[in-house]
Amino acid sequence: MPNIKQQVRRVATTERERLENLRWRSTTKTLHRRLQTAVEDGDADLIATEHGAYVRWMDKAAARGAIHPSRAARKKSQAAKLVAGATAE
Repeated sequence: MPNIKQQVRRVATTERERLENLRWRSTTKTLHRRLQTAVEDGDADLIATEHGAYVRWMDKAAARGAIHPSRAARKKSQAAKLVAGATAE
């Protein structure tokens, strides 16, 4: 437990930031599951919508530092392959 006033404030700030980053990461997982479901269903309009939302969200999460930019790029690439495989069938 911190015994310095500034460190007490910093612990509170860090906890708020951790929870906010957790929300961003959790939403990315939810959007990825939605994209996978859309690909399984085969609805081209829904796939395009979900893919766009997923890519936008990953870019925003990486820009704010919730996830590493390289991780965002890797996940977007994997999503693009998933979408390309669905449209090729």
